Amino acid sequence: MEGLRKALKEARSIVEERKRMFMKKKDEEALFSELCFAILAANYNAEKAWEIQRKVNFLALKEEEIEEELRKRGYRFPKTRARYIAHAKSHIPLIKKAVKEKDRGALLEIKGVGLKVASHFLRNCGVFDYAILDYHILDRMEKMKWCKKPRTLTAKKYLEIEKVFVERAKEVGLEPGILDLYIWYLETGKVVK
Repeated sequence: MEGLRKALKEARSIVEERKRMFMKKKDEEALFSELCFAILAANYNAEKAWEIQRKVNFLALKEEEIEEELRKRGYRFPKTRARYIAHAKSHIPLIKKAVKEKDRGALLEIKGVGLKVASHFLRNCGVFDYAILDYHILDRMEKMKWCKKPRTLTAKKYLEIEKVFVERAKEVGLEPGILDLYIWYLETGKVVK
């Protein structure tokens, strides 16, 4: 917990700035863009995904054009993620409703959206109730002896570990989606998105 206390002091201002950014009301296009970011960031570099998100208007493009844009920017999974993003366009009403109702489960209907992507998207839209359990977070949780890092993160295992994460968040007086930013800082030395 000592490392976490240090991170709470060191990263407080940037985490608070990110939280304000996440809480700003988002229109339909901004919500869709945040979902695209979360889809792109999965198993990829978050900073590079954020850069792509800022430069590409996914809502205006067809699947083939999205794939082309991703290839042009050196994205790791252009075909698969273009397909996921194109599929997500038909779910915009569901996306808006999920944010309004803080309903992570509803987002799981969208191809390419699992618990981690849904949690990441919701956090970036001002819903801080869920843990974003990527491998940086799991590594740090294991180092802090909160859990053993699983070889494979099934939905069942995700929910199990998330319970531990939520309890630790309560102990330090933070929402899970905000504690994630501090732990990310501990692992990487920076706060992205």
